[in-house]
Amino acid sequence: MKVLFLGFSEFVGTFLLIAVGCSFVVVDFAASSPVVHWIPDAGLRRALTGFLFGCTGGLIALSWVGKWSGAHINPVVTVAFWWRKKIAWPTALIYIVAQCAGAIGGAWTLRIWGAWAKMTQDAITVPGRLGPIIAALGELGATFCLIVGLFVFLGHKPLRRFTPGLFPLLYAFLVYIEAPLSGTSTNPARTLGPEIIAHDFSGWWVYWIGPLFGCVVGLFVLDRLLPYLSQEILTAKISYIHHDPHRMLSG
Repeated sequence: MKVLFLGFSEFVGTFLLIAVGCSFVVVDFAASSPVVHWIPDAGLRRALTGFLFGCTGGLIALSWVGKWSGAHINPVVTVAFWWRKKIAWPTALIYIVAQCAGAIGGAWTLRIWGAWAKMTQDAITVPGRLGPIIAALGELGATFCLIVGLFVFLGHKPLRRFTPGLFPLLYAFLVYIEAPLSGTSTNPARTLGPEIIAHDFSGWWVYWIGPLFGCVVGLFVLDRLLPYLSQEILTAKISYIHHDPHRMLSG
């Protein structure tokens, strides 16, 4: 029963990430949105969108979702914690299913934006002009930055409590730099939800293969090449909980 509640927590967290975070994509990039006229530079709008998307994820990590399930809200993050033996594999599987379901539900709510949502294809991420291979490499690189940054913060006591604050600046940078290649997903569930609602699966494999390889490469670098950068991950949670320091989630 407890595992199901943890899964429900991840469902809610991912639902909110997509419903709120992707709304910023719609508002910032729909052709008839006033934001397009207020900030005509697409690069600045990408940076703003990434910052707001990161703020959404950070606030979710600080909410009750973070306290209960850890606010992974991303299958790749769950895989990374499983790799580090901080979450049992049956629980990890439930997390991933819940995240995908939450993303689909969150993407469905984007329809409240009406024509704006259609203009952005429901905030879908698709490979850019350089094609799917380059997009997959872009996703690999962006997810590498996510995993390394996350585990460096969680692995150092002075930085640990500031981990949720990493995401706004990280995603502002990543979306500004990498979005022309792939849209900067770094999250298979984030891409899956809008894909299903928009009925567009262009290059769908990019957003699973790229982030998963980025996760593996990031963990390899941390574990084998630069172990001092990620010293001790106490628990499978983005927001550190003082009273729960060494708990393996449902394991």
